[in-house]
Amino acid sequence: MDLTELKKEYVIGQELGIDAAYGRILAVIDFGNVDYWFEDDRQDADNQALAEEDKLTVDLRKLKEFASLFSNHVRFYYGHDPQNGSLQFIAAARHIFGKNRVFTKPLQKIRHHLSPEEIPANTRTTFTDAEGVYIHLPKCNFDVEIAVDTIRLKEEYDTLALFSGDADFVSLCRYLSKNGKKVILFKGGHITSDLRKATDKVVNAQSIKRHIVRLKKRKPGVEPGSANR
Repeated sequence: MDLTELKKEYVIGQELGIDAAYGRILAVIDFGNVDYWFEDDRQDADNQALAEEDKLTVDLRKLKEFASLFSNHVRFYYGHDPQNGSLQFIAAARHIFGKNRVFTKPLQKIRHHLSPEEIPANTRTTFTDAEGVYIHLPKCNFDVEIAVDTIRLKEEYDTLALFSGDADFVSLCRYLSKNGKKVILFKGGHITSDLRKATDKVVNAQSIKRHIVRLKKRKPGVEPGSANR
């Protein structure tokens, strides 16, 4: 038995409980959500404290290999910003997942005005207008695209493995359940009770941490728990 088969048997089967009862599985990765799963973690996958200059980030190749252990169809959704070099990231994602399995669109930048209490802790570039100091928050939701694709492809799978904790997917999960599908939710942090009830299995990101992360050095001057992308 090779390493891949061992992972399928012990990690996927015994640890996560994903067995033959789930049938054909379609994995959908809402990476805008997944990207932040371990942002505030100060321990590695072995529960050892991270050095101050280290952070955990999701490794695309590891993520693809993990999802492929139980799915033969993995789809990746993520927005791009040509101004910050994210097109190179999208190119890397296409190389790993396959160019026809990566779906992207330009992200929007939403103005968020900072309160006086928020300004000292802010690490983003600030701007000023008549209303005060603000930052740009990137926003690029794929809930519509993911819902359309999973419904369009519903005859090709028995279970949806959804990598996201976005509450906007409650209606999709309920629809799939009514149409005889199962849903496995991979989530980081808190999810709503409605989303939890609409799925058949919930897998916490911490339980798959060792399979999908890598260590990365923080940018100088950026504190643990703050944005560093």
